[in-house]
Amino acid sequence: MSGSVVAVFGATGRTGRFVVSELVRRSMTPIAVGRDSLKLVECGFAERAIEVRRATVDDADSLDRAFEGVAAVINCAGPFLDTAHAVASAAMRAGVHYLDVTAEQASAQATLGTFDEAARRADVLVVPAMGFFGGLADLLVTAAMGSWDVADDVRIGIALDNWHPTLGTRRTGQRNTARRVVVSSGRLVAAPRPAVEMEWHFRAPFARQRVVQAPLSEVILIARHILTRELHTYLSRNALRDIQDPTTPPPTPADGWGRSAQRFRVEAHIRRGSRARRVAAQGRDIYASSAPLVCEAAQRILEGRARGTGSRAPGEIFDATALLEGTGLALEGIGD
Repeated sequence: MSGSVVAVFGATGRTGRFVVSELVRRSMTPIAVGRDSLKLVECGFAERAIEVRRATVDDADSLDRAFEGVAAVINCAGPFLDTAHAVASAAMRAGVHYLDVTAEQASAQATLGTFDEAARRADVLVVPAMGFFGGLADLLVTAAMGSWDVADDVRIGIALDNWHPTLGTRRTGQRNTARRVVVSSGRLVAAPRPAVEMEWHFRAPFARQRVVQAPLSEVILIARHILTRELHTYLSRNALRDIQDPTTPPPTPADGWGRSAQRFRVEAHIRRGSRARRVAAQGRDIYASSAPLVCEAAQRILEGRARGTGSRAPGEIFDATALLEGTGLALEGIGD
């Protein structure tokens, strides 16, 4: 097999299907790996000449077989607190790169801390949270920092016009009960309770929104390589209401690519003394948007356009501006 073969674990999930399609679009070769043989058939991978392999996290041998002959593994199967360790361990046994798209702080932190030495020995990279939640904000903040070596304050605002969660998101919410962290006075500390609320003046099409502090995996990534006294993330209240409501339905396709009609905007505001910088990205469907992010990262790694080895945050190893420009997202303030 060639060096562009990528195993997608959790290929039958919503994000996994987008990732498989994005790899094909980039002329890379996906192998669809799933836990359910019937779902692997129902997804129609065989009709698209995409190889399928069955594996489960509680069967190490099945993971080893699933990852034979690949150059990288992308894990799309949440909750990542239950899958990341087993899948990343199998990737290290195979001596190949590992990426995932977790929003879970505890999972991202554990993956970064556990696999650094093994990844260095294998001369590969381990990159958790390389999706909409996590990697996108890390890259936006890195691009905004530019030549700055330190910031006084980093604020990330995420506006969603709605959030129809997948079953995986529902399960992750039930599983992910760890106290979340932020950076305050230069240190990682527990996020305040109750969560801070404020007004955020997004640019069009969202304008003024009520937001709630909701730190996710981007805090873990950014804190690894950017010095800042304060680092906080806020999510629009309407999105939180949607996912907290058990009657909110899952996303439904609204275009030929299978994306939902959901719109999003992510803004990063960085301040150093009296100087301020702002960057933003916007697009459609947070699940679909994880696919170009993680696939662009995987492609750059396999083409030798990433720095170093070991467990790393995206902003540590990539040209943040170039990677963002390769995703097709609508960007503002990038490269200005």
